[in-house]
Amino acid sequence: MVRSVRHARTRAGPGRTTLRRMERADVLRRVIGILTEAQDIRRAAEAGQDAAGPAETAGVATQLLNEMLPSIRVPADASPQQVATLVAEALGPALHTMVSGFSLAFTSLAIAHDGGRTDVSSIEVLQELALEVEAGTYDEGPWEA
Repeated sequence: MVRSVRHARTRAGPGRTTLRRMERADVLRRVIGILTEAQDIRRAAEAGQDAAGPAETAGVATQLLNEMLPSIRVPADASPQQVATLVAEALGPALHTMVSGFSLAFTSLAIAHDGGRTDVSSIEVLQELALEVEAGTYDEGPWEA
């Protein structure tokens, strides 16, 4: 089988691929950036201002996907099951990390909301999360796929 992945991956034992610590923080920063940009676009639209639309946010999200997802090479004679296995093995860890990043951001926002925090905006919650990421709070832990 021929399989190639981008540089953002490292082997972590037989058949297991994980994202390195630095990439996890980078993914979190990008997730926070996507959510912050979406908020800015929403606020501008509500105020009737001409702001970048959903296409620009989609561009940032597409950039994240392009940088995170590995290249996959599939042999011409691969069976459908082999193709499915190659795709799952290649995409699983990256998708897990991205979903974990969005889940962490959502949870941070939900905790502030459910706690009745009216003294902070969603942007401020995301900024606090960004500071935690920069401080290394999420460098290690149960994210590994």
